[in-house]
Amino acid sequence: MALDESKKPGPEQGGEEYNASQIQVLEGLDPVRKRPGMYIGSTGPRGLHHCVYEIVDNSVDEALAGFCTNIQVTIHEDNSVEVLDNGRGMPVDEHPKMHKPAMEVIMTVLHAGGKFGGGGYKVSGGLHGVGASVVNVLSDFMQVESMRGGKIYRQTYSKGKKTSEVEVVGDCGRQTGCRVIFHPDKEIFDEIEFSYSTLETHLRETAFLNKGIKISLTDERGDKKKKGVYHYEGGIKEYVKFQNANKQPIHPDIIYYEYKKKDQEVEVAMQYTDSYTEVILSYANNINTVEGGTHLVGFKTALTRAVNNYALKAKLLKENDEPLSGEDIREGLTAIISVKLTEPQFEGQTKTKLGNMDMRSFVDQVTTENVFAFLEENPAQARVIIEKCIKAYRAREAARKARDLTRRKTALDSTSLPGKLADCSEKDPALSEIFIVEGDSAGGSAKEGRDRKRQAILPLRGKILNVEKASADRMLRSDTIKDMITAFGCGIGSEFNIEKLRYHKIIIMTDADVDGAHIRTLLLTLFFRHMPKLIEEGYVYAAQPPLFRVKVGKGEKVGKDLWYTYSDKEQEKLLADLAAQGKTKPEIQRYKGLGEMDAEQLWETTMDYNNRTLVQITVDDMAAADQIFTTLMGDKVPPRKKFIEENAHYATLDV
Repeated sequence: MALDESKKPGPEQGGEEYNASQIQVLEGLDPVRKRPGMYIGSTGPRGLHHCVYEIVDNSVDEALAGFCTNIQVTIHEDNSVEVLDNGRGMPVDEHPKMHKPAMEVIMTVLHAGGKFGGGGYKVSGGLHGVGASVVNVLSDFMQVESMRGGKIYRQTYSKGKKTSEVEVVGDCGRQTGCRVIFHPDKEIFDEIEFSYSTLETHLRETAFLNKGIKISLTDERGDKKKKGVYHYEGGIKEYVKFQNANKQPIHPDIIYYEYKKKDQEVEVAMQYTDSYTEVILSYANNINTVEGGTHLVGFKTALTRAVNNYALKAKLLKENDEPLSGEDIREGLTAIISVKLTEPQFEGQTKTKLGNMDMRSFVDQVTTENVFAFLEENPAQARVIIEKCIKAYRAREAARKARDLTRRKTALDSTSLPGKLADCSEKDPALSEIFIVEGDSAGGSAKEGRDRKRQAILPLRGKILNVEKASADRMLRSDTIKDMITAFGCGIGSEFNIEKLRYHKIIIMTDADVDGAHIRTLLLTLFFRHMPKLIEEGYVYAAQPPLFRVKVGKGEKVGKDLWYTYSDKEQEKLLADLAAQGKTKPEIQRYKGLGEMDAEQLWETTMDYNNRTLVQITVDDMAAADQIFTTLMGDKVPPRKKFIEENAHYATLDV
């Protein structure tokens, strides 16, 4: 397939200077198949899709270097993935130290590439990743074609070993680029079914972060055939607009600025909405720095300073007024911060926190100047923004008073824990868990059937407040939410402290019906918006109560005379198996809710450590999660209706 060559630099701009001498070798590949999780995170869906990102990142690095404008990703019928770009193509000349073609070195030696000081790339996101060689090792088939110098060069591999030599297979004229096709190894991955929506989200984000680059995604599988094209000349300005599609902006212009200095670049786009939560997404060399870092600190500090300075100068705040806090100023803000630098230093548990100290002052200075300038040049929009911040300050003060009042009340009680909480006796949070249970009836069964040493129970009465539509002070007037905050012990918002969390498993236990799903979503909205660390650190779970109880004869032994099934599909298989064994007609009970189970049944199906199934709640993509919560729980009805129509076929209806 021919790719657009119109915007590509020619040899006179350095395109042909990328050669084997720029490929540096660090270490071998032996450990990868033994411990794949160390290299791609997991052997589940996350790791599977990460393999695609690694190959795409190589093409993006060509774009960052100025040599690629078009990337095409295709999911083939057999779940192999093809990535084709119009970059320079991989070097194929002999590597000076390895004495092998450079393409073979890149694909079969860990951390071999043009990103380790060899001069091939100035800025690279792929350096953070594991490289194409790891994807090769974890694939039972890989084929690489490099188009450069008028020829098409090809080599094939299996499980990291070459299965052919580098050979010329055709002419490419003036076209250059690289084509990689790989099929994940079934011996490594739990499943090899790629998700179109997962890839779409990542590729769209990549296109937003690299304005002008065109990325397409094609799914050729069966009836699922789809195609999407992601191309944004406005870059992160369009990213902000996309994130705010289901929100109501309070000012028309997106605040945007970019600045380049030597080996550092910063690009920021932001806009305020009438929502009560902030959404700030930060990136370094296209890597989503979910733990933030120095660039994010610099941005927040400068934003707080610039807004306060302007508010004083414009007399929207008085000299003796308390300054607006960063939390006040960021309420309702959607912002994208993207930095690029030559030597990124990543830290943190997931290696997604930028540590370069000079980036803090760089982003701080650029943000202070540009935000203040925007406010001065747009006084009408500035007034709306400042008024939003002042309103947030007043709500925060009201919320603080509500918290203080609650603390004074509980200080007079014999215990500060909520009366509805049946606490556990274990004091070690790592061994303790709390069930948030829908309804007093189920709460009673859970209290009676639980392990009192390690399991606490907090029953909910009805549906909690939808915090997506509520200010902080209104949220803290909710007794149900106050009970949860008090029980958890870790605070909320700016006062949140994960070290004070009293339970390392927060388990949402609701009925397996529409109302139960709604309550679960309301709780997750509260956690995601106001206590996101609970989800990020892996402390939030959803219990999986059974849908059916199947009994044969008079026995009560689970697995012999008695079975619990958790889905219609599992129930159908069980009944088919029992029929094949010639068993008498079983007695079937369909649970409509947790309250229908007695304490013993609730324990053995949903709470027993040895038999239960818990689903850990995780967030792989903060931007996508923000959009989902805004769509499902926000004020606008049309986006919610559209979401339901597009996803209705995933629902299981109990008619």
